[in-house]
Amino acid sequence: MSADVDGSDKGDDGGPVNITLKLGEETDLWIARDEDTGMTSQGPTRQAALSNLDEAVAGYKGAGDAPTEAELREFGIDPDENTAGDLESSDVFQ
Repeated sequence: MSADVDGSDKGDDGGPVNITLKLGEETDLWIARDEDTGMTSQGPTRQAALSNLDEAVAGYKGAGDAPTEAELREFGIDPDENTAGDLESSDVFQ
């Protein structure tokens, strides 16, 4: 069962989506995991967890928009210093 972004309930190749869905043991949150990508998300309802998982998987696969300069500044990031690179050369991820 899934609430795919495109509404198809199918994977990229048209086949079934392999998802694990369970109620958390110590919380009232539902946990959804896409077994093919390893992405996991949660939500207060089954539908919310699946919807959040769809967003996470879409982002993992490259969907989404680049942040605006205003959004970067809101999080304390200088847009002029926001460049793509690898994690090893970043001082943020040390």
